[in-house]
Amino acid sequence: MRFLFLGDMVGRSGRTAVWEKLPELISDYSFDFVVVNGENAAGGFGITEEIFLKTIDAGADVVTTGNHVWDQREALSFCERQDRFIRPANFPDGTPGKGSGVYMARNGARVLVTNIMGRIFMHPDLDDPFMTAERELAACPLGEQADAVIIDFHAEATSEKQCFGHFVDGRASLVVGTHTHIPTADHQVLDGGTAYISDAGMCGDYDSSLGMDKEEPINRFVTKIPKGRFEAATGPAMICGVAVLISDRTGLAESIQPLRIGPRLEEALPVF
Repeated sequence: MRFLFLGDMVGRSGRTAVWEKLPELISDYSFDFVVVNGENAAGGFGITEEIFLKTIDAGADVVTTGNHVWDQREALSFCERQDRFIRPANFPDGTPGKGSGVYMARNGARVLVTNIMGRIFMHPDLDDPFMTAERELAACPLGEQADAVIIDFHAEATSEKQCFGHFVDGRASLVVGTHTHIPTADHQVLDGGTAYISDAGMCGDYDSSLGMDKEEPINRFVTKIPKGRFEAATGPAMICGVAVLISDRTGLAESIQPLRIGPRLEEALPVF
């Protein structure tokens, strides 16, 4: 199974680049399943139903999110009717939407996708992400109810991300870190067969501060006095993510490769 994950879409620049390039990527590399993190797609803060639907139309099978999931208030309602929209699974009981789902890939495989949020430097009041993973994996084990398991771990601390990857090693096909918007160089297949990367990077303008126009963030660091709102940068976007080759027999990863297309960062394309 050939799987593609694209990191956080940021603003118009990032989402437009994904919409334009994703159909070609699916065709050129025969990806069986695609997940895109969309939590920053609407001006850098949240996602609208229209953006969600256009991302699905472009070829994404599932859209995951994170701490900005409710920044656009309409997400609180459309999450209930859009089965392919995932919010973090460790939100409190009663939160609208769903934190995981099982979907059919183009090759007929059953894919469990779950979105879990870290707590270090983020939201310590959330349910334990490790125990949330235990619950989700017990409900739909790899090799039984699922042919592949994809976990978007939306977290700040690399230590928490790495420990989480080792915690589920051998029970998930891929643990991919999101939220920090900078692609890391630690893509690897762990000892138990789980593909891992601390952060897939963002789909957005890298002439920026994490996808935001850089002037206001710099101003706040220098003067500590806000002059205006953060605005998504509008320059040419780079698409960042990972491509993973997953065994049809075991559901575990055989390889993980970075994908980076666009200006500024060194480009990288998967070689299967």
